[in-house]
Amino acid sequence: MKKLCISFLGLLAAFSYGQSGLEKSYKDVEEKVIAWRHDIHQNPELSNREFKTAEKIAKHLKSLGIEVQTGVAHTGVVGVLKGKKPGKVVALRADIDALPVTERNNLPFKSEVKAEFLGENVGVMHACGHDTHTAILMGVAEVLANNKDKIKGTVKFIFQPAEEGPPPGEEGGALLMVKEGVLKNPDVDAIFGLHINSETPVGTIRYKSGGTMAAAQSFTIKVKGKQSHGSQPWSGVDPILISAKIIDGLQTIISRESELTNEAAVITVGKIKSGVRFNIIPESAEMIGTIRTLDYDMKDHINKRMKEMVATIAKAYGGEATCEIKDATDITYNDPALTAKMIPTLERVAGKDQVVTQKAITGAEDFSYFQREVPGFFFFLGGMAPGTTESYPHHTPDFLIDDAGMQLGVKAMTELTLDYLNTTK
Repeated sequence: MKKLCISFLGLLAAFSYGQSGLEKSYKDVEEKVIAWRHDIHQNPELSNREFKTAEKIAKHLKSLGIEVQTGVAHTGVVGVLKGKKPGKVVALRADIDALPVTERNNLPFKSEVKAEFLGENVGVMHACGHDTHTAILMGVAEVLANNKDKIKGTVKFIFQPAEEGPPPGEEGGALLMVKEGVLKNPDVDAIFGLHINSETPVGTIRYKSGGTMAAAQSFTIKVKGKQSHGSQPWSGVDPILISAKIIDGLQTIISRESELTNEAAVITVGKIKSGVRFNIIPESAEMIGTIRTLDYDMKDHINKRMKEMVATIAKAYGGEATCEIKDATDITYNDPALTAKMIPTLERVAGKDQVVTQKAITGAEDFSYFQREVPGFFFFLGGMAPGTTESYPHHTPDFLIDDAGMQLGVKAMTELTLDYLNTTK
């Protein structure tokens, strides 16, 4: 009988692990979260220009009694909520910026906003779901602020601007937030983030341990040749021909040198510019493009080989060339130990069958800069309405997210927070 009682108590403890009893709080906040999302969607702002969005967030956090700091990395907002008991510090992040995309759907809260982007008047749209991320985290803040007695430790809410990249000549995003000390005072022990997905059904959560999203780098290749008449190519050095050979050669780094059974990798030339007239072989050419990697060793190898190959190919054809590579984001890397610890929480919240692993994505996320400093876990939340026959990708005019997906986002982030804080010593 004694063994039976011990076993029963063990089962009870396992069952009650992370059972926060906050269902009423989740129901109470759902309509607010949807309303916030509609308002933010209808009033989108571009990277480093999220002034009204930041004001809305700060006002809400202050109304909850949360300590608030504004103007972080230009327009970011950070809130700190201390629980009733001492403990670890967990950060929760939501990105708040929109994209220069003109909305094409017929939502009642459709964006009609216009703004200047790179010297052009463009439409502005939350075409990547950052409006939902912001509203979800505002909802999480309200639930946790109203239940401080359940928090063992401290929660830091990070509302991050410029995830899509700051304007040319400006700093911004997660990298600048880290530089300004957002993970300090109090020092963060772990960080969680999510991304809504228009092609994943509502109710489903997807994740991957380790490398989840790619490091993104940009490159610029400058080729120098020798100008000549188009009818006499032998009297010059053709930088366009050299560029073609370089493009072809770069792909062999992926197809013949990269261990693709380890992780995926991509080199893409997105633009080439050279020449002014049909019968003139120009003096120079310039190419720009992107590199995507999910493994640090592969990243280093690809970078090294690109620089070697560009210079060597150009020399072989009588010209000169340089390759400059710049980091845009790091690898979004889910700490394996933290991921394994938190998956049971997601399975409890969403249902075990609704939490599934996925392959890595060659898209990029600057959440990676937070993960480079502290252990982090980033997952994907379903936003596709039931019965949808055609879903639209992110960053497109027809991008669409179903409001029904957001309550699970609030639950998941809240329960991850409580389970981490209340079970980590």
